[in-house]
Amino acid sequence: MSTVCPDMTLPINATTRTVTVPGARLHYEVRGSGPLLLVIGSPMASAEFAPLADALAGGHTAVTYDPRGHANSTIDDPDEDATAESRADDIAAILDDLGAESADVFGSSGGAVTGLALVTRHPGRVRTLVAHEPPLLELLPDAAAQRANTDDIIDTFHTSGVQAAWYRFMVTAGFDMTAPDGAPVAAPPEPSDDDRADAARFFDHELRPTTRYLPDIEALKNSSSRVLIGLGVDSGRLVTHRTSTVLAELLGSPPVEFPGDHGGFLGAPDDFARRLTEVLRG
Repeated sequence: MSTVCPDMTLPINATTRTVTVPGARLHYEVRGSGPLLLVIGSPMASAEFAPLADALAGGHTAVTYDPRGHANSTIDDPDEDATAESRADDIAAILDDLGAESADVFGSSGGAVTGLALVTRHPGRVRTLVAHEPPLLELLPDAAAQRANTDDIIDTFHTSGVQAAWYRFMVTAGFDMTAPDGAPVAAPPEPSDDDRADAARFFDHELRPTTRYLPDIEALKNSSSRVLIGLGVDSGRLVTHRTSTVLAELLGSPPVEFPGDHGGFLGAPDDFARRLTEVLRG
């Protein structure tokens, strides 16, 4: 039997929408047509996922969003922690706003943690969850050391600023932060006020709740949702390779491989979209 694959190279215009939820107003974007697929991150917002969503929109109704307090989504209390549970409630509210009983969900990094909470907190709302490299540091045997690393990253943010904190975060995550000639990677541009606000939201109110989230393994295994753990083929050096492998073992199924590393969808969105479509088709 032959299968006609959608053309995943053409950009798709997005329809933007907003929904008011307790304590926030969420911005989300809808592209394409077909089975509903939510593409979510934390703290990554719609703009970062746009190339992947465009690539998916030929065969899916692809929905991206800005987490509360990031990009175009406002928050009433900037000091409110971004827990996996509160983010899961926000995704359920978007499903309600769309009039959708359920959807497939692709969650990346912190968004994968959101997806895991969504499955157990809102049963029946997720058909298939692909949780791509969730940074669940509490699952690791060296969780205490990982906690100390997280605290050090946050301290660096307060003592040395945004750039130093992101550099420390990337090194701790396992990324090679040297140029091909062995020199340190050049410093990024000075952050804007919006960048500083996003960084403060992430480092002060999101990093700890996300990395210290403990999923309910039995509830995930007994859920009506199909839960798959995604793992980049080039992520072997990253701490999220370890967390993803451990979680997959606890769930009793091997990880599903995807192109690239932790952000493989950024460098090769078309290839990544094809692989995700294959996985969702089962």
